[in-house]
Amino acid sequence: MGYVVQFGAGKIGRSFIGQLFAQSGYEVVFVDVELSIVRALNEHKGYNIAIKRNDHDDEIIAVRNVRAIDGADTEAVARAVADADYIATSVGLGALPSIFPALAAGIVRRASAPRHRPLDIIIAENIRDGARFFAASLAPLLPPGLSLSNEVGLVETSIGKMVPLMPKQDLSRDPLLLYAEEYNELIVDALAFKGPLPSIPSLRPVGNIRAYVDRKLFVHNLGHAATAYFGFLESPHTAFIWQALTLPGVLDRVRASMRESAAALALEYPRDLSQDALEAHIEDLLRRFSNRALGDTLYRVGRDLYRKLARDDRLIGAALLAARHDAPFDHIAATVRAAIHFRGTDEEGHLFPNDAAFVATEVPKGLEGILRDVCGLRASDPIDRKVIAQILR
Repeated sequence: MGYVVQFGAGKIGRSFIGQLFAQSGYEVVFVDVELSIVRALNEHKGYNIAIKRNDHDDEIIAVRNVRAIDGADTEAVARAVADADYIATSVGLGALPSIFPALAAGIVRRASAPRHRPLDIIIAENIRDGARFFAASLAPLLPPGLSLSNEVGLVETSIGKMVPLMPKQDLSRDPLLLYAEEYNELIVDALAFKGPLPSIPSLRPVGNIRAYVDRKLFVHNLGHAATAYFGFLESPHTAFIWQALTLPGVLDRVRASMRESAAALALEYPRDLSQDALEAHIEDLLRRFSNRALGDTLYRVGRDLYRKLARDDRLIGAALLAARHDAPFDHIAATVRAAIHFRGTDEEGHLFPNDAAFVATEVPKGLEGILRDVCGLRASDPIDRKVIAQILR
């Protein structure tokens, strides 16, 4: 069947992308800079995923036929990229710049081989305009005359898999073990592949990937974050997402925020996202958020306020989309206000480091200062002004 090079051996890389390819008969070659994970993968040639469901025993999925490469070994990574059937990345936006030199070296090596095939890169990163970002980052690293668009397909995805932080006690017993939900649909840009689509049963190719990336960000991610923020606001000592949804009024507020965002998406993408389908998606997500067995925490879901309150992210981005369509966003605005009061902590009672910085640096500026400096909203822009006014109510 061949092999796939998976950049990133973290939660999504192993529990989702790696699992799907390995179970479909591909060898999976992980690239990561965490040497303890690299060594463990090479020693065991596999790992286990515990699928968590309410009122069911865990289902253990044994992922085998894997190995790993140290991401700092550029030559080894380039060799693997040159011969791979597919590339996938799940390293996070902050780490992406570190993988581009080795990835580019592999593309150059591959292009020098006679009768080589184009290379498809599956961007499993949950970022908007991922293909554009990859193209802008990789093209300058290639030699003159080597056309990125001829050699590489940049395939955007919508990643909906939920994988919680592992409890430290469980990681101490098995550092490769992962908990995950059973959801496994991989939505990909059908039009971006240069070669054949990978043979994966749960692959879902779509014609307009932007609609599904925005659906993930503005319905799934918004609703998940809203659960953490409203849950914390109602009861600051609440630990788990499923618990938050049982608190008075939280489920209704989360659903209302998701519905406002869905209504704006249906206006933005009328050919791709119907209101009825979005409503069904919301109810399915709320069911998945209520998965007690998964043990997902308010801390994991709500942390990193700088990112989650950024202009193009789940909250402000959804408010701007609604404002552009003259659609209501009262509940989304309430979610933004709740987010600013979020102080969820980890197992040891510590704030996420960036959130500690947010509290120290941004909170003293007040709501208007946060909307300006963190959310990037400009009072000079009429759409921004509408969003600012609604949040300040």
